[in-house]
Amino acid sequence: MSVLSVDNLRTSLVIGGVEYHALREISLSVAEGETLAVVGESGCGKSMLAMSVMGLLPSVAAITMGHVTLDAVQIEAASESVMEHIRGAKIGMVFQEPMTALNPVLTVGEQIAEPLRDHLGLSKREARKAAVALMEKVRIPAAATRYNSYPHEFSGGMRQRVVIALAIACRPRLLIADEPTTALDVTVQRQILDLLDMLRTEGKMGMLLITHNLGTVAGHADRVAVMYGGDLVESATVKELFRSPAHPYSRALLASLPRVDRDLSELASIPGRVPALINMPEGCRFIDRCPHAMERCHTMPPSVAVGESQAHSVRCWLHVQGGEDAAEG
Repeated sequence: MSVLSVDNLRTSLVIGGVEYHALREISLSVAEGETLAVVGESGCGKSMLAMSVMGLLPSVAAITMGHVTLDAVQIEAASESVMEHIRGAKIGMVFQEPMTALNPVLTVGEQIAEPLRDHLGLSKREARKAAVALMEKVRIPAAATRYNSYPHEFSGGMRQRVVIALAIACRPRLLIADEPTTALDVTVQRQILDLLDMLRTEGKMGMLLITHNLGTVAGHADRVAVMYGGDLVESATVKELFRSPAHPYSRALLASLPRVDRDLSELASIPGRVPALINMPEGCRFIDRCPHAMERCHTMPPSVAVGESQAHSVRCWLHVQGGEDAAEG
């Protein structure tokens, strides 16, 4: 059962009177209890996808095609008053920098209790009790005492636990974790990711995990969607992607990972950088960095199934009939 369904989504920005497509023909789904990782370099559209799902696009941006459906509710068609109920109640979000996600002048307990009162109608006493229980659930020591502490009195890892408690307070159907461990050290990163896994399983939530860390994907995701330049270029189970990546960009990302069986002095890198939105190629947006680029790449390739199952798809001319021959020629 899909908690989230994104169908042929296009999100556009108007800059200087010109419309640019920040997301182009994105289709994906997240099932109940499943973690879908969205990976790619900075500027590939991962956070724009999250903002489109949350209905939090900036004033210059809008969904101009396709649908975003959460439990039969079409997000792109919902009014702001409907979205205010959905956010927090149906969708929770964990941001990458907890200090900017929390209000510095309110105690952490009050911030967790607020959605419990607003969305669940709990009394002030009931909300306080539930907030303390949530703080204990995310393993904040001495939760009853720390209820009255302010965000600056917590470490980075503990602040992120507060943000997670806030995100799951109303038992959402979908949890979006946008680079949830970026500012944390390696040990705390593992603790936070394990905590998210536990909460997802217990609450039967779907989780959209946005990350650039393929190690995180390998250990904590069920499926993975690879994005580049606002396009979804490959979608597969984690096992299939790591075993047989199909898109040249996916292959390049995996080749750049350090490996114990390879000389670290030969660490691979991807030449160039993700093009700016105002300079995106019309066809395959990876064309300027791809070692297999050919003439037909100047038009956008279709998405085709590859590998052993229909669950593995790629948007690349190399996998369209005749594409490999054209590349060799």
